[in-house]
Amino acid sequence: MILITSVETLRSVVSAARALGHRIGFVPTMGYLHEGHLFLLDEARARSDFVVLSVFVNPLQFGPAEDLAGYPRDIERDTRLAAERGADVLFVPSVEDMYPNGDPAVHVSAPRLADRLCGAFRPGHFQGVLTVVTKLLNIVAPDLAVFGRKDFQQYALVRRMAADLNLPIQIVAAPIVRDPDGLALSSRNVYLSPEERHDALLLSRALAEAQRAFMLGNDDAAELVTLAHDVLSRGTLVRVQYLDLVDPDTLDPVLKARAGDVLTVAAFVGSTRLIDNQTLTHNAT
Repeated sequence: MILITSVETLRSVVSAARALGHRIGFVPTMGYLHEGHLFLLDEARARSDFVVLSVFVNPLQFGPAEDLAGYPRDIERDTRLAAERGADVLFVPSVEDMYPNGDPAVHVSAPRLADRLCGAFRPGHFQGVLTVVTKLLNIVAPDLAVFGRKDFQQYALVRRMAADLNLPIQIVAAPIVRDPDGLALSSRNVYLSPEERHDALLLSRALAEAQRAFMLGNDDAAELVTLAHDVLSRGTLVRVQYLDLVDPDTLDPVLKARAGDVLTVAAFVGSTRLIDNQTLTHNAT
């Protein structure tokens, strides 16, 4: 595996791989890799010949009240894990590499999709996400890029951006990776105390309860959301930020649930903000 920090060097290495006929896969991350990130790498590896994994903590997607400096980082560990899992390149640009002129004058936004769900509570967050993803896609120029379904709104926005801007890149969604107890893997899980982790399990259980009800024939969106809320209310350390059943393309709330709709939740467990979601299906998952 090659560790690269320069945009120019990365472009040269990727161009050489493409000249050899390789299909280029890309996995963008903010680092502090866990099994969920490595599963994205596995997906890219299975679908391409040459895989670039990036680690960049993007300042544009952090709000004034969010702790950019405190975001977990461990580049030595990330380098080891990426190499062991089969990345061909680990791209670790600096903020100066990505934004040489400071805050960019041009941003990428999608107000109708970005100002709801997480975006309603994190103004400007998805503008920062779409801007950095666009830059990274332009730098790497991959054939495909893999995103996790845990960050469903992010995946939906990137997929729509690629379609609307005619980007010649396949956007791949990888399934959510969970610990054996059901907790969705997240870099933020390290902040949970044992008591908080116990209550954090209610997020996946709430989604599973609604999914079971849907499988049994309940398609009333309000009732499914209420069932999930009832489960979450059992946690004294859980403070729900939002819980909505939405259309997967428009992210609009639905009244009558259909297979493919997404039940998505954000909640603080103690002081740690967690997200999770469940795509409704008529079959057991």
